[in-house]
Amino acid sequence: MKRFTQSSFWAEFKSHHGWKSCPVTVDGTNYSVLIRQLNLKFKRISIAYIPMAPECESNLSPKELKEKLSNLALALKPELPVNTFCIRFDPAMDFEETSNRDEYVQKFRQTNGSFNVKKALTDVQPPDTTVLSLIDGETNKRSDDDLLAAMKSKWRYNIKLAAKKGVAVEKFDFATDGFDKAFEEFYSLFQQTSQRDGVQFHNKSYYQNLFELASNSKNAKDEKIKLTLYLAKHEEDYLAGIITLFCPGEAVYLYGASGNIKRNLMPAYLLQWTAIQDAREYGCPAYDFYGMPPTDDENHPMHGLYLFKTGFGGKNIHRPGSFDVVIKKGDYTIYAAAEKLRAFYYKVIVKKLHRR
Repeated sequence: MKRFTQSSFWAEFKSHHGWKSCPVTVDGTNYSVLIRQLNLKFKRISIAYIPMAPECESNLSPKELKEKLSNLALALKPELPVNTFCIRFDPAMDFEETSNRDEYVQKFRQTNGSFNVKKALTDVQPPDTTVLSLIDGETNKRSDDDLLAAMKSKWRYNIKLAAKKGVAVEKFDFATDGFDKAFEEFYSLFQQTSQRDGVQFHNKSYYQNLFELASNSKNAKDEKIKLTLYLAKHEEDYLAGIITLFCPGEAVYLYGASGNIKRNLMPAYLLQWTAIQDAREYGCPAYDFYGMPPTDDENHPMHGLYLFKTGFGGKNIHRPGSFDVVIKKGDYTIYAAAEKLRAFYYKVIVKKLHRR
């Protein structure tokens, strides 16, 4: 299937936010390549990024993956800026167990060869997720009863509770009357989430641009991409919101936010259930909850997120993350050190400051 990150819509969107889009065809397969130029004090360098590609079976050996990425990089290189120091891939390779994924990555690191392919220090796309199938077999849509039966009983209860208590879900896209006001409500919930949980978000314009392009872009219409903002409201209070993307290959829960009041009304459960139903009717074969902790570890700071997303009856998926084909070793070494420092700053320092 075609991942949304490989769509021309997503390439156009990222081109508005620091990346240059470069579509390339290799052996009959179209790849959306994103290029970012970095300005160092003494030179300019570029990194190329191919999100969620190439598609790979999990039985592909680490050596075969190195060969595949190296050969693909060799084919892509002539289309890239001459100062490109690295081509980063996110192989779409799904493992059902974290132990199998982790063992694979470890073997990859230990595999010798002439290919200058490395496991990236940081992963761009979330490597762990849970994906809910919306079809039975190849084409039949699953019924509400079937989907609800696959959930944990508490999840079914919370969905019914929210509806019973009067929580209503409002839907908006960029062309809907009242979108601007609805988006302001959502971003206010975003800010509350950030202050409460220490989560970092983009500027408001980033999300507004996403909706605008989804509504107006010719590419988006050609690819049948739809972006919907859902808001859960009780009486006059907005309690939570989510942004979900729909395309022929998948539906993806991109962003979510919640307020600090009336959390006992379980609005997040009704929001997800509404989006799941809409994804099924849109024709999406699956609903990707898009990012969670790798295991059911009670000590993980995002353990609650793991419990929430896995309770809807999806299948847990664990991907190996990002891999780099190094073209210029010196520039790559400088970039990798800076990337490692940046990750440390956000994962350690910023979180510690938030907890004070």
